[in-house]
Amino acid sequence: MATIQQYLEARVALPLSWSHDGTRLLVASNLTGTMQLFEWAAGHLTQRTAEHEPVGGRYLPVSDRVLVQRDDGGNERDQLYLLAADGRLEPLVVDPRHLHTPGGASRDGTRLAYRTNRRNGVDFDVVVRHLPSGDERVVLDAGGFNAAGAFSPDGRLLAVLRPTERSGDDQLHLVDTVTGDRFEVCPHPEPAELGPPAWLADGSGFWFTTDDGRDLPVVARYDLAARRAEVVLDPGAPCAVLADWAGRHLLVVTNDEGFTRACLHDPATLERTLEVPLPGDGVAEAFTFSPDGRRLAFHFTSWAVPGDVWSLDTDLGTVDRLTDSPSAVDPSEVAPPELHRFVSFDGESIPAFLSRPADLPGEAPVVVVVHGGPESQARPRWSPLNAYLCARGYAVVTPNVRGSTGYGRRYEHLDDRRRRLDAVADLAALHDWLAATDGLDAGRAALYGGSYGGYMVLAGLTFQPERWAAGVDVVGISSLVTFLEHTSPYRRRVREREYGSLDADRDFLVEASPLTHLDRLVAPLLVVHGANDPRVPLSEAEQLHSRLVARDVRCDLLVYPDEGHGLQKLANRLDAYPRMAAFLDEVLGVAR
Repeated sequence: MATIQQYLEARVALPLSWSHDGTRLLVASNLTGTMQLFEWAAGHLTQRTAEHEPVGGRYLPVSDRVLVQRDDGGNERDQLYLLAADGRLEPLVVDPRHLHTPGGASRDGTRLAYRTNRRNGVDFDVVVRHLPSGDERVVLDAGGFNAAGAFSPDGRLLAVLRPTERSGDDQLHLVDTVTGDRFEVCPHPEPAELGPPAWLADGSGFWFTTDDGRDLPVVARYDLAARRAEVVLDPGAPCAVLADWAGRHLLVVTNDEGFTRACLHDPATLERTLEVPLPGDGVAEAFTFSPDGRRLAFHFTSWAVPGDVWSLDTDLGTVDRLTDSPSAVDPSEVAPPELHRFVSFDGESIPAFLSRPADLPGEAPVVVVVHGGPESQARPRWSPLNAYLCARGYAVVTPNVRGSTGYGRRYEHLDDRRRRLDAVADLAALHDWLAATDGLDAGRAALYGGSYGGYMVLAGLTFQPERWAAGVDVVGISSLVTFLEHTSPYRRRVREREYGSLDADRDFLVEASPLTHLDRLVAPLLVVHGANDPRVPLSEAEQLHSRLVARDVRCDLLVYPDEGHGLQKLANRLDAYPRMAAFLDEVLGVAR
């Protein structure tokens, strides 16, 4: 069996963008211990950046200059740079006090859209920068959490996604970058989520996804001249769309109970032309077409496979592996997950993946891993800690409690605002299911989670103290009130639409906060946090720790000064995750 260090040191790679001629691919990989940029060409990887902080990036059209984005210590205040030939970062848009998130670039390579909160620290304006001259123009300053999307093929129109004050609702706007005029695509009286546009090659319209008036999204085609959308495909599952610039292919990616399926369609007839042959059952993401549509790169991962870059030749229908990241973990020692469902207090069916340890006599201790979000989904992708724990002798359960994405609009919003504790009640139903399932020791069941998953850990330990033997909370929320009061100002409004507002829902937020009921918490707890976390501030961990220590309840606190919302640097992961595993071994009595 591999050591936990070997699990953590397994490397991954994912594609970012193709060069203009489709012969080179920009790749992000943690070969150095943090995510850096590499260039794949003719079967070889060449390192392009060597920063202390993780970086992201992509090629700019035509010139193939590399746009780089980087924050400082996990503070998420991204700055924008251009990569010089010698590896230096040349400042492009830099103001460390504020965020700068890149959007689309015009296809002639002359303009870049990005969003920034530098006007007032809260609202995100959308800016278009002329790259040759450095001139900038604010094209949208209407307030809110705006995100710059893709330019139309002629570069005149820019898509902007605008979340509204309503949960699960956003607007898609098109902004004329010449006149400044804008209009909303498909206004909807009821909340609906719209996906980003995939433009038709001639610029006459675009494809996008929408769940307006339905539970699951569909693919629609928008006619720009008529300003009207028509539903063209109903995949019957959560979906996303992507099109190549040459107009050869429309890619439809679906989420089937967490597993990825992907198909190419003819843009004119919408006939399915090819099911993308994935390397196995798992999760494929980060799809990116070469400009001519000949190649489609993607990242593939599964429960047992850390993940690498693959490429489909759309003419031949063949798939090649472009990167082979080092890993000392034998995939055969990682048990594949079984998909189950259990019934919660109100009859709701809750999906969960269960991975059982191999060759374990008796009943296995259980680690329940609750995902963050809450608008997210546990999927069969690589997690070094989950895989190690299962190989070591734990049963690992990853539920998708109500509020998770991937199961339709109704399910996603079952936990909104004052229904938050219904999701916590799903944990109690899960514990009942554990107790009724052969081979599992519900008396030795621990909760583990990060961010909102950390909130769920603390809520389980306080609202259901008789059920759970221990908890590991990573960057979790201990009080919904103090979280909303102290999270970054630009995030508060977006988070209030999910959790409830301090003005209208304070009484419930107090009641639903683990900190309010901390006298009930008796199980040993390990808390991990980044000092620079802009989402869930360190104070959430500190107030929890100080109160439990004062009560003589075991609460170990690990704080990493150069991290934010999670652990991104390998050195920190190699320190924290072995401690998590040792903590679980100790409190659950595992010796193997």
